[in-house]
Amino acid sequence: MLKNERFQIILDLLADKGTVTVKDIMNSLNVSDMTVRRDLTELDNLGKLKRIHGGAQSISLYKSEELSHVEKKEIHMEEKEEAAKYAAQFIHSNDTIFLGPGTTIELLATYIENPDLRIVTNSLPVFNIFQNKDETYEIYLIGGGYRRRTGAFIGNIANDALKKFKIGKTFISVNGINNESIMTANIDEGLTQKIVLDNSQEKYIVMDHHKFNKEDFYEFYSLQNITGVITDSKISKELEKKYNEYTIVYSYGKSSKN
Repeated sequence: MLKNERFQIILDLLADKGTVTVKDIMNSLNVSDMTVRRDLTELDNLGKLKRIHGGAQSISLYKSEELSHVEKKEIHMEEKEEAAKYAAQFIHSNDTIFLGPGTTIELLATYIENPDLRIVTNSLPVFNIFQNKDETYEIYLIGGGYRRRTGAFIGNIANDALKKFKIGKTFISVNGINNESIMTANIDEGLTQKIVLDNSQEKYIVMDHHKFNKEDFYEFYSLQNITGVITDSKISKELEKKYNEYTIVYSYGKSSKN
């Protein structure tokens, strides 16, 4: 196996697990301990991962800079498309739904075709998507302080307005989930999403599988209080089993929710 092929497999393992041991990599690649350690050192020097005792950890756990809205649109698009398309099946005519900020939720908005929906959002890009649809919806755009990086309105004004809404189904995306902890990069954005989740009957996270076993700056909710996580078909059986202990994991390609 070529070195670049080994590198890609190691990085894929980290994308799924967050942290891997030398033994895990040896078993996956069928190579020696010395080869694995040499590969990890080189990847660490390239800034692709963080070497730790006995293995490696995803570099995303150490990055303090949140990706921009444009950058997020360019990564894991196939997986985001699957998760968004599947999440649209959970929405029915006459539902009252909240759609949060994020590129995956924006994709979800493009797949929604149900008539007679009441839609609440604090995302300007999501609002603009519905403005350009032919269907007539009852739409509420929540105002507040504008966060350009995600296109979201947040802060006290947004929070005070959202406290008065009772939502049937909420769909949000997040920066990471690690065990029961749900995390995002911005405190104000996390507080706004917490308010909406608390006021919702059904609470769904829509995200690509790469965000499992990932951490970010601010923990704002417990996975045990979430109705379900809707994700793509590439989630491993190991990850699916782990997170089914906290909530229901819905992965694309399996039977849809009725």
